[in-house]
Amino acid sequence: MFVIGTAGHVDHGKSTLIHALTGINPDRLAEEQARQMTIDLGFAWLTLPSGREVSIVDVPGHEDFVKNMLAGIGGIDVALLVVAADEAVMPQTREHLAILDLLEIPRGLVALTKSDLIEDPEWLELVAEEVREELQGTVLEQARIVPVSATKGAGLSELVTELDRLLSSAEPRRDVGRPRLPIDRVFTMSGFGTVVTGTLSDGRFRVGDEVQIEPGHLSARIRGLQSHRHKLDEAEPGTRVAINLSGVAGDALERGQVVARPGAFTPTLLVDARLRLLKSAPWALEHNAEVDFYSGAMRAQAHVRLLDADALEPGQSGWVQFRLANPAVVARGDGYVIRSASPSYTLGGGRIVRPTPQRRHRRFRQEVLAQLEALLGGAPEDVLLGVLGQEILEARELVGRSGLPTQGASEALSALLANGQLVPLQDGALPLETLPQSTLPVVSAETWRAMVDEMLISVRAYHERYPLRAGMPREELKSRLRVPDRFFNRVLDRAGRDGYVLVSATIVRSPAHRIVLSAEQEQAVEKVLHLFRENPFSPPPLSQAESELGAELMQALIEDGRLVKVSDDVLFDAEAHAQMEKRLVAHLREHGSVTVAQVRDLFGTSRRYALGLLEDLDGRRVTKRMGDVRVLR
Repeated sequence: MFVIGTAGHVDHGKSTLIHALTGINPDRLAEEQARQMTIDLGFAWLTLPSGREVSIVDVPGHEDFVKNMLAGIGGIDVALLVVAADEAVMPQTREHLAILDLLEIPRGLVALTKSDLIEDPEWLELVAEEVREELQGTVLEQARIVPVSATKGAGLSELVTELDRLLSSAEPRRDVGRPRLPIDRVFTMSGFGTVVTGTLSDGRFRVGDEVQIEPGHLSARIRGLQSHRHKLDEAEPGTRVAINLSGVAGDALERGQVVARPGAFTPTLLVDARLRLLKSAPWALEHNAEVDFYSGAMRAQAHVRLLDADALEPGQSGWVQFRLANPAVVARGDGYVIRSASPSYTLGGGRIVRPTPQRRHRRFRQEVLAQLEALLGGAPEDVLLGVLGQEILEARELVGRSGLPTQGASEALSALLANGQLVPLQDGALPLETLPQSTLPVVSAETWRAMVDEMLISVRAYHERYPLRAGMPREELKSRLRVPDRFFNRVLDRAGRDGYVLVSATIVRSPAHRIVLSAEQEQAVEKVLHLFRENPFSPPPLSQAESELGAELMQALIEDGRLVKVSDDVLFDAEAHAQMEKRLVAHLREHGSVTVAQVRDLFGTSRRYALGLLEDLDGRRVTKRMGDVRVLR
């Protein structure tokens, strides 16, 4: 399925031409029909001589409604530029042509309407020549110009034949398994509920699919699909489609939101892009200028951060980062246009190269500019590395953001993993064909080295500050590393496998770290341990031991395993603790159960020590409390 979009000056006959071609009046609003002027988007469809069915989006030509024109023009395959023969090129002709050029619409055709009003053939040729001059240097430079009369039918068959010819060489819309539908219209139908329309891209929707509308994080289910008033079980990429949604109210939706699969897209407030300022732009674009940003069906106010220039002069191009006033869903490769709000001018546009950068870029940074260059036109491997940047992403997230076809993404991922440019954060190889859909977390080799360096700096600093501790608590390290929570354990496990650190359930330490006591400390430790061995079942309380050794040295003995802490104030010598556990287990095997009082009597100790021992064994799942007694698990 392909989409044709009209463009051109107000009152040059776009809607009349569409009506003549299709028999459908695209002006659906009563006000539009009364004023005989398209205000919002209109839709129709046509079957070409080849049997190919195409959708047609009719856009408003009046300068007051350019924002509505932009909502419909982004998802088209062929541009039908309409120029009235009796007026020739007008201001909105130029502006619409500039927008088509900025969005790089791949193919197009010019309909020279109202040609029946021109009796002199030479005059008609002069108008056509003026149009050709305007097309020079744009995407429509090679477009054919077809004189037509919508009222008399002249030239319509030639126009349809040329549209068919243009589409015969068009590639089908890609399917990367990541469907999205930018909403350009929302309404409610009695008996059906909420309906949204738009042009589907990048994947297929099926009746019954669970979907998510972003921004807004609204969940819904596809109750029905329709295209050109025909019900569908499945909609393909490139289809103009109406989706009947259940589970969401129509007044919760608006133009510019995107229907997608749950979790497929993340709304963003930052967008990295290549910007071309039109030669006709009325002024230079300054850093941090405020503009209106249009992409797909969405519009947002934005500030333009120039990354490689202090200002862009008309006709110049540069790297920019847009800071949006409200979240938007966009994808790599999407076209966009910027306009000034007041006075209203189209200033420029280009292509989005990174839809969800994680941070604001510092200006004039060569490494940032090099990444963006790679994203713009690099090999698939360069694109993946550019999209990944300094993040950790699951393979499926990375491929989704890259916009690469599945096969190319698989091969590029495999190559990057094989040559070490990507570091996987889990063990085990995955089949090539499953890589793009896998949850395998990956990070660039450069970012991985930086993460490891940051980890080692934190761990070594901890050892220097607390030389008597076995290692740094995992949670403390987690708070210091700039790693998303969901990937922290994977990062730590990989660092442990690579030998950078030693990892346990509770601590992380450098492989070179050893607890070394001074002669004075060794003497103090031996004195305290002697007290524990003298009364193994009724040893000194923790508070007394800490007063002799200090908290740090006391903790070192516990972490080293020479003392075992069983409750807040009860410790045992490690050998005594092992002996008590062995005797108690033997008692339970013989007698089946034991009380606190019996444990007290068994070891000739006090209730406090007996209870501490039992609670420790309960916690380690050696014993289980049942009422007033303990039994073996």
